[in-house]
Amino acid sequence: MQDLKELNEVITAIKEEIRQGADALTTSKSVYEFKKTFLDNKQGRIGLLMKEMRNVANDQKAEFGKTINGAKEWANNFFDELDQKLKEKEQQQRYESEKIDITMPPVKIRYGNLHPVTTVRNQLTDIFTSMGFEVYEGTEIETDYYNFTALNTPQDHPARDMQDTFYLSPEFLLRTQTSAGQVEAKKPPIKVVSPGKVFRSDDDATHSPMFSQMEGLVVDEGITLCDLKGMLDMFVQRIFGKQTKTRLRPSYFPFTEPSVEVDVSCFQCGGKGCRLCKETGWIEVLGAGVVNKKVLENCGIDSNKYSGFAFGLGLERIAMLKYGINNIKMLFESDLRVLDQIDD
Repeated sequence: MQDLKELNEVITAIKEEIRQGADALTTSKSVYEFKKTFLDNKQGRIGLLMKEMRNVANDQKAEFGKTINGAKEWANNFFDELDQKLKEKEQQQRYESEKIDITMPPVKIRYGNLHPVTTVRNQLTDIFTSMGFEVYEGTEIETDYYNFTALNTPQDHPARDMQDTFYLSPEFLLRTQTSAGQVEAKKPPIKVVSPGKVFRSDDDATHSPMFSQMEGLVVDEGITLCDLKGMLDMFVQRIFGKQTKTRLRPSYFPFTEPSVEVDVSCFQCGGKGCRLCKETGWIEVLGAGVVNKKVLENCGIDSNKYSGFAFGLGLERIAMLKYGINNIKMLFESDLRVLDQIDD
């Protein structure tokens, strides 16, 4: 390039290229990138024209430079105007996207609920702590001694069989009841409840290999079966309603003597008989009894001075009864169709 005529032709072509390229630009960022190809200080196509000054006659150099600077000024003004227009357009689009139509119906917000078993555990904990019980949580891995032997379970008892208990080694196992933690708790007077997960090799509509249990233990001087009955009356009225009554049926557990099964009057039919209570008017809820003297002695407690009572209940069973759930597996599937119906 050696004269002004040729320079003007090049600049005219560049201007046309800028105008055509601008039609495809939609954002201020794309304007910035496109602008750099023409006005970058080192590589811009208009800026590079200055290098042609060495090939221009001396008497034309001033006009040559003036023409290039004019092209730079035009390009800067063109891109600034384009950038401003696109920024205004982007801002308008953002306003439209953020605009709230107050006449539209609100979007329904879903609130989470506690799991039924967690709800029942919290309720039971509140009930028993209000009666003076302490909460003691043991370990899920327990020794055979504390899980069975210390609780007066004979060596040939079926619960010790491998088909009923998950053994990790001859000495350690997954606890089958939370009573194991209670015998380690402390010396009398004792008044504790022990909630937690327990494990048994059992699986059907009302049983699960893993479930939650809460067991209670009271040991002090002069504790009798009457104290157990009074505590149970207060407990069932708090959890199932003030009209609920209890009855005790003779049973057998290795760690209590005498042992009882505890029934409550059906809170759905009021004891008249329905499908829930199988037309009997009563529902079995837990097992209990007076602590066996051998258990007290295994724990280093003087059985001539102290006595006590113990009870154990399944949290899943209480939840199923309280909320009308007929299959224990529903409590482990986290089905929102089930959980959304429970808001206690």
